[in-house]
Amino acid sequence: MKLRSLIIALCMSALLPASMQAGRTMLSAKLDSATMLMGTVNTLRLEVVQDKGGKGEFPLLRGFGERGYVTLLNDTIELRSDIKVDTTEVGSGRIQIDYHVPVQVFDSGYYRLPEFVYVAGRDSVRSSQLVLTVRPVNVKADDPISPLTDPADPENPSIFDSLPDWLVYYWWVILLVLLLAAGGWWAWRRYRRQGSILPAKPEPPAYEVALGRLQRLKSRKLWESGQEKEFYTILTDILRDYLDRRFGIKAMEMTSSQIMDTLAADRTLREMRDPRQMMRQILDMADFVKFAMVRPMPEDNVKAFDNAVAFVEATKPVDKPADDGQDGEDGDSADDKERSASGADTKDRAGSKAGAGRKGGEA
Repeated sequence: MKLRSLIIALCMSALLPASMQAGRTMLSAKLDSATMLMGTVNTLRLEVVQDKGGKGEFPLLRGFGERGYVTLLNDTIELRSDIKVDTTEVGSGRIQIDYHVPVQVFDSGYYRLPEFVYVAGRDSVRSSQLVLTVRPVNVKADDPISPLTDPADPENPSIFDSLPDWLVYYWWVILLVLLLAAGGWWAWRRYRRQGSILPAKPEPPAYEVALGRLQRLKSRKLWESGQEKEFYTILTDILRDYLDRRFGIKAMEMTSSQIMDTLAADRTLREMRDPRQMMRQILDMADFVKFAMVRPMPEDNVKAFDNAVAFVEATKPVDKPADDGQDGEDGDSADDKERSASGADTKDRAGSKAGAGRKGGEA
C-alpha cells in the first residue's frame, strides 16, 4: 500500500512542472552588443513566450507619441519607435514574439538598464537587468567630418544669433549682478547719509508707552503679594519717564517736591488742578512707603494706580481740527504754533527750575 502511494506521488511530481509551465508567460531581454559608440544605434531584443492567442504589451512602449521615442534613466537612453516584431510558433500551443527595439545613447558612461515589464492580462513578468557601456567619440580638430556637413543657417535669423552663447544662456545672471550692484550702491549712499539702510521706526506716543507699562505693572500684582515698595518704585518711575517724554520735564533727576513745583509752573498743567492733585497723592504715598516704611491700605494702592492712569489720560495730546482759512490769513501753520508753544513751555520750565534752585539754596 505504501509502495503504491509512493509511485503515485513520484508520477505527480514529474508531471507538475509541465503543467505549471503551460499558460505561463516568459520574458527575456538582451542587447546585440554590451558596448557601443556614443550616438550610434544598438538593438534591444525582447523575447516573449506565451500561449497562442494570448494578448500582452510593454507599457513602456506605449509612450512614443509624436516624439517617436521613449527615454530611460532620466532621458539618457532613448528607445526608438521603429520597432520590428516577429512571431514564431514554438509548439504545444505556444508562440514566441521577438521585439527588435533600436537604442541610442548620446552620453558616454556605464549604464544599468532597468527591468522591462510585460503585462499579459492580470499577470506581469519582468526581465533581468542589462548592462551597457557607451564609449565617447574622440574627435580632433583635423579629423575629417565627411559625410557630415556644415550647420545650416536658421530659417528666421535675428540679432541674437550673433551673440556669444554664454551671453544668451546666462543673461539672467548678468542682469542679477547688475541689480545687486545697483542695490548695493544705493544702500551705501543711504547709509552714509542717514546712518542706517532701513527707515527709522517712529516711536510710539508717550501716553501709549506709559499706559502699556502701567498695565504690565498691574498684571504683576506686586502690592497684593506684599511688595508695596517695589510697586511704588516702578509706578513713580513710569510717571517720571512719562513727564520727560510728554513735557520735557527731567523728572528722573527731581525729588517729589521739585516735580510738584515744576508741574505748578508748567503753563500746560498749572490750570489743570485735578492732574496735579492726582500726582501729589501718588508721590506722597510713594514717599511714605519708600522712606517711612509705611504699609498702605489696599484701597490706597488701588487709588494710586487709578490716579496714575487718570493722570496719563488727562494729559495726553488732544487732536484739534485745523482751520485752513484762519491759518491762511494768519500765515502761521499748526507746526509753527506748536513750536512756539514748545518754546514757551521750555522757558517756563527753565524759570521754574531756577526758582526751585534758589529756594533750595536759601533753605
